[in-house]
Amino acid sequence: MAVNNRKIRIVIDTDAGIDDAEAILMALGHPHVIVEAITTVTGNIQVEQVNRNVQTVLDAAGKVIPVYSGAGLPLVEPWVGAGEFHLNDGLGDWEARPPCSPKLEAQPAAEALVRLARENPGELTLVALGPMTNLALAIRLDPAFAQNIGRLVFMGGAAHAVGNTDRMAVEFNIGADPEAAHIVLNSFPRATMLDWEVTLSHPIPWAQYDRLCALPTALAGTFRGITGNVTRLWRDKPGSTGHLLPDPLAMAVALEPELILEQESRYVTVELEGRHTRGQTVVNYTLVDHGDPNVQVVKRVQMDGVLHLYEQMLCSGTSS
Repeated sequence: MAVNNRKIRIVIDTDAGIDDAEAILMALGHPHVIVEAITTVTGNIQVEQVNRNVQTVLDAAGKVIPVYSGAGLPLVEPWVGAGEFHLNDGLGDWEARPPCSPKLEAQPAAEALVRLARENPGELTLVALGPMTNLALAIRLDPAFAQNIGRLVFMGGAAHAVGNTDRMAVEFNIGADPEAAHIVLNSFPRATMLDWEVTLSHPIPWAQYDRLCALPTALAGTFRGITGNVTRLWRDKPGSTGHLLPDPLAMAVALEPELILEQESRYVTVELEGRHTRGQTVVNYTLVDHGDPNVQVVKRVQMDGVLHLYEQMLCSGTSS
C-alpha cells in the first residue's frame, strides 16, 4: 500500500497476454496507484495486437492512460509467440470481446520511458510484464535511465532453471529477448524478480477462481471472457491446481511490497549461449563473489493479499 498516503506511480511495460490484462486491471483498480503510462512490446503476440489488447483492457476498466507502442522485434532472437497459453488474439480468443481502436501516443515506447524517467527521477515504479526490449533500448538511449527509475519489478526468469519454453531451463519473457534482459540486469543496480517457479507454487485454487468469475460485476465478466477458453484447455491437465498468475503476482508485489513473505538478495545475470540455456537466468547461490547482488528474488507471496487485490480489481467496475 502507498506509504504515508502517497500514491504509487507506476509505468507498465507489457506484451498484453491474458495474465498481463489481469495485472493491468489490478493496477487500474487499486485506490493508491497512479498508472502514468503503458508501453507495449512484442512478446506473447506481435506489438500491433498488443496495442489492441491494451485498449480492450482500458476500455473495460473505463480508463484513459497514455499508451506508447514499442519494439516490434527482439534485439537478436527471432520472435516466437505464446499462442499455446494466450491463443490467437492474446486475450484468450474471447468470443464477446468488444471492438476497439487503439489510441496511441506518437512517441515510441523507449523514448517515452527515457523521458518519463528523466522528468520523475526516483519517483516511478516500472513493472515489466514481457520481454525487456523496450527497457534495453531505453538504457541504450540514456545510460542514466536505470538510475532514474525508482524501482523495477519484473515477471521473468527461473531461479532454479525450471523453465516453460523449448529451452528447458528458460522462462518465456527472458528467453524471448535474452540480450535485452542481459542489458537490463547488468544496468539496474537493483530489481525485484517474480519468476516462473514462484508462479507455479502460487496459483489461485480453482474453487476460488470460480468464485471470482461469479462476482456480479462487469469486470468479472471481462475476467471470465479472457480466461475462459484457456481455463477449459488447461484445467483438467495433470498437475493443474489452479489459475496461474505470473504477471498478476509481479504486479501485486509492485503495488504492495509487504505481500512478499520471503525473498533473497542475489546476483543474477542472463546466459547468452547454449542450446538449452540461452536465456536462462543464472543466479549466484555460491560463496564465490561473481558480482554485487542486483536482484531481490521473490520466493513466497502472501496469497490472501493477492486474492484481496483480485476482489478489489473485479469489484472496481460497475455491476453487470
